[in-house]
Amino acid sequence: MPDLDLNLLVALDALLRERSVSGAARKLGLSTSAMSRTLSRLRTALGDPILVPAGRAMVATPHAEAIAAEVESLTAAVQTVLSPSPAIEIRDLRRDFTIRANDSFVLLYAARLSATVTEAAPGVRLRFAPKPDKDIAPLRDATVDLDIGVVSGAGAELRGQTLFEDSFVGVARTGHPLLADGPVTAERYAACGHVVGSRRGKFTGPVDEALAALGLTRKVHLVVPSYPAVIAVAAASDLVGMVPRSCCQPGATGGTSLFALPVATPRFVITQTWHPRMDADPVHRWLRALIFEELRAWSPH
Repeated sequence: MPDLDLNLLVALDALLRERSVSGAARKLGLSTSAMSRTLSRLRTALGDPILVPAGRAMVATPHAEAIAAEVESLTAAVQTVLSPSPAIEIRDLRRDFTIRANDSFVLLYAARLSATVTEAAPGVRLRFAPKPDKDIAPLRDATVDLDIGVVSGAGAELRGQTLFEDSFVGVARTGHPLLADGPVTAERYAACGHVVGSRRGKFTGPVDEALAALGLTRKVHLVVPSYPAVIAVAAASDLVGMVPRSCCQPGATGGTSLFALPVATPRFVITQTWHPRMDADPVHRWLRALIFEELRAWSPH
């Protein structure tokens, strides 16, 4: 198949509408000679004269008359496809979004995000998917629209936006001896029984390297798959936990007290990540902006 020149389609539509080379030239902002050359190309391509003189005017051939409506329709379709996306009316949207996030994020933010989205766009629905790992394949194959959490080193082509910076704090039941019997030193902290939150089932966490530098090792008795579970276990036992500060919002830490860890642990960044194919999508951009503004308002800075 020869290369297609869409400019010929637009020119043919103008010629069939105007039934005049000079009229079509004015319509497209071309010179009459340029339009004459284009008509010659069209005649060669179609194997038909298209327009022929009739006195001082020009008339369309039977073939040109037969294809005129289809040419008009095709030209309109091409203009629609090659035009910028129309402005969206948020309240009229009908769309579902899949967001991958861990259990802590879902428990803390899903209800509030849903309420905010529904208020602005009643036809938009959110689907939260589990996040068993940091595999970026779901973003690449479009089964996930957004991934929220700590970014892995993979997927250099992905786009991301920082939502907030977070840090770890200690958590123990209210009245725990660690908090009641003097300052929380590294030695007293390490000597406690500990509960660790790890979706991978690991017994170590960010605090262990800092303790090891002091020659200390904590006693981990229990591993649970999420930070809300750490808080629940700490509230019901003498085990001491460590959770992100963002998990310690009003109503989420009942029966426990928070304390500063006696050793330094690295801060970390919570990011929303998406595939670049969604960069310019106006509805996706609206959702990203909404999540950014809401999380900045609700989370620790």
